[in-house]
Amino acid sequence: MTLLPCTRAHRLEGSRTNQPWLIESLWSDQAVGVLGGEPKTCKSFLALDMAVSVASGTPCLRRYLPKRTGRVLLYAAEDAPHVVKQRLEGICRAAQVRLEQLEIHVITAPTLRLDDQADRSALTSTLDHLRPTLLVLDPFVRLHRIDENASSEVAPLLGYLRELQRRFQTAVVLVHHARKGAHRSRPGQALRGSSEFHAWGDSNLYLRRRDNDLRLSVEHRAAPSLEDLPLVLKSEANELALEVLDTLSPPENTSPQSSSASERIHEVLKRASEPLSLAELRQACRIRTQRLCDALRQLQQEDRVRKTRHGYELASKSHDPVSPAPAPLDLEGKGNGKPSDPNCTNQ
Repeated sequence: MTLLPCTRAHRLEGSRTNQPWLIESLWSDQAVGVLGGEPKTCKSFLALDMAVSVASGTPCLRRYLPKRTGRVLLYAAEDAPHVVKQRLEGICRAAQVRLEQLEIHVITAPTLRLDDQADRSALTSTLDHLRPTLLVLDPFVRLHRIDENASSEVAPLLGYLRELQRRFQTAVVLVHHARKGAHRSRPGQALRGSSEFHAWGDSNLYLRRRDNDLRLSVEHRAAPSLEDLPLVLKSEANELALEVLDTLSPPENTSPQSSSASERIHEVLKRASEPLSLAELRQACRIRTQRLCDALRQLQQEDRVRKTRHGYELASKSHDPVSPAPAPLDLEGKGNGKPSDPNCTNQ
């Protein structure tokens, strides 16, 4: 008689944090899920932005910090290699990194079928060889010849991807189309085909467009979801990258520039699960160091932000003792266990 392996519940391995993230607030660590949306809603741009973030350690969408970084494996079935490279270069420009320095590996096979045993074996072997932190497959419709409406046909393919996730401890992002005209539906219910797609995902992202308004919905199995995020596809020197629109209005009696920086810092720290260093804040907020220092000084004077030995956090979150400092405001990152930033005082 063969028994399945079992263990008592209290002996199960626990997470070292309340919610382990791959990209904070956007994608859980080692999660499988769908990045869905109607045609022409920038799904591929978002998938590539996630790839650059994980490979480089820079914030996804210039805002959401990756908590685990590493190699990325990507298959873009609908785009020519030069298009994929051009898009990645545009995102790298926005993230201020160089593409040639990133471990982003692109599968260049003309076809990849998840319902073909030879292709599945080749994909499994490739993952075993590269051991990526993130696998991006874009889009699902080009990866099979099954009936997407038939749960009995969809479930085995999704089960195979779940098997890859568990075997190689990798996150899997599956880009998938939503039904045309489905922007009024609940995002997960708007996906084309079987309801298996919605049920399968640990983390799901949905892009929806109404006229020129592009919004991102975020859904997690084991964490709170974000409110819908307004996005814009920005162009710089003919290179494109998505960014989150800052729609926060400035408080009264403050300058628009200072207010915008302060509120951006507040929002970044609100989403952060741990204190952030000055360098991490500057990267996440995408503002100049001097503006960051001025805004931090204002927030500390208002008792909205405080500095602990581990970095900066919202005053309402803090439970650690404040690190001692020779001056009331220590904006150089000294004594927080992270590299200091000399630029704070010389810009």
